[in-house]
Amino acid sequence: MSPNHSSCGIFGIFLGFLTGAIWLLFVVFHWVTLLLGVIGLSGLIVTVLNFLIALIGFLAFLIFGLFLFKKAWHHCK
Repeated sequence: MSPNHSSCGIFGIFLGFLTGAIWLLFVVFHWVTLLLGVIGLSGLIVTVLNFLIALIGFLAFLIFGLFLFKKAWHHCK
């Protein structure tokens, strides 16, 4: 494998991007809060978990989105 190619394929990068976007949608539509409420959690723990899930989803969305853009940019040159 040449030094300019990563071992992660475009499909894996796209799935990471899509997963980050889905987790962000779950938080925005309050589905995570609803699910945690159904299993009996409430209060500060739900707020903290909601924030952590949103942060991880946002970071995955950004990082994998950047990798996806770089791969697409490389293939368009």
